[in-house]
Amino acid sequence: MAGHPGNAEPLSPRAKLAVTAGKAAAAVSRAAGRGSGSVIGGRVALKLDPDLLSRLAQHLDVILVSATNGKTTTTRLIAEALRAAGPVVSNALGANMPAGITSALAGGSDARYGVIEVDEKYLAGVARDTTPKAIALLNLSRDQLDRAAETRMLAEKWREGLSGSKAVVVANADDPLIVWAASSSANVVWVAAGQEWKDDAWSCPACGGVMQRPGDDWFCGECGFRRPAVSWALSGDHVLDPHGSAWPIHLQLPGRANKANATTSAAVAAVFGVPPQVALERMYQVQAVAGRYDVVSFQGRDLRLLLAKNPAGWLETFSLIDPPPTPVILSVNARGADGTDTSWLWDVDYTRLAGHPIFVIGDRKLDLAVRLEVAGLDFRVAEDVDEAVGLAPPGRIELIANYTAFQDVRRRVGN
Repeated sequence: MAGHPGNAEPLSPRAKLAVTAGKAAAAVSRAAGRGSGSVIGGRVALKLDPDLLSRLAQHLDVILVSATNGKTTTTRLIAEALRAAGPVVSNALGANMPAGITSALAGGSDARYGVIEVDEKYLAGVARDTTPKAIALLNLSRDQLDRAAETRMLAEKWREGLSGSKAVVVANADDPLIVWAASSSANVVWVAAGQEWKDDAWSCPACGGVMQRPGDDWFCGECGFRRPAVSWALSGDHVLDPHGSAWPIHLQLPGRANKANATTSAAVAAVFGVPPQVALERMYQVQAVAGRYDVVSFQGRDLRLLLAKNPAGWLETFSLIDPPPTPVILSVNARGADGTDTSWLWDVDYTRLAGHPIFVIGDRKLDLAVRLEVAGLDFRVAEDVDEAVGLAPPGRIELIANYTAFQDVRRRVGN
């Protein structure tokens, strides 16, 4: 599917005023040291013109990316791949609700493609406003249980919201909840991207029956809902395209999950005529995503910064850290952006950290300490990242944090 050139129709005076006011609000926020200003800027702009998001998206081929895990990275990989075909505007820093998305698009008047990460709760609404050409759906699992709906309800909302959409939906065939959500769409490209965390998809989303999972396959023995045949697949270090050709994945980002993200990204790029080889070569440029995977020097030590927000994310992150005796710092907060419910800590298999020297920090360090105590692990509670780094034995340190804890650490270590 070819894109169209970025020749935006002139904005109305009201829309222009909204964009200008939003940019001014964002500049004031940045000057006050309150972050990028993208959210407040978008809120101001939408207050002045509630239809601004749809106006800004009119001239773009829009690609939406939604999931519980991996959406920021996948958005970045798709954006890099599509730059082979034309200019791209994207909310690269992860401000993924309507205000942040509006703010991002306001800066892309010359773009041809809009690659947009969308918070799971807002997918249907943003799709309605932006008329996307493609939608990438990666996974659904428990996250922020006090804010987001239970996963089956979220899948139902997606299913209803995507029904009748003309977008090409690029969806993970290995996640039953994603398949259920995407099955209402007329045009779906199925990708075998894998599913490490399966604890949110043991019952059939279609009928509630028990899901059967022989090997990598899955199906419901009661209603017949089953894994669809795939067009694209991750196979080791290669992407298999619909013709059966294998294309090598060369990423600077670590882990199997990022190879899966690259596979989905290659499938999306192909919708817009970018060949897998070109798309995958461009993805190699991505070294870090909003600070994730960065290695920073702090107090004379190397720290690798890793974000993990929920059980599925922690499971993937444990698989890519260096083996023992590499020291590991864990940091957990429970502020508004994290979700205030920390019960998810009990769903994470922390025994995978056995043999690592472990240090615990963050607002909810005592919640995490109790969880590690029950798991039978040796650990030490530290006051902050400074103390934890000082206590850690030699070698590179892996630092795993949930959302606001990650931002706290980045500010402290100067990243």
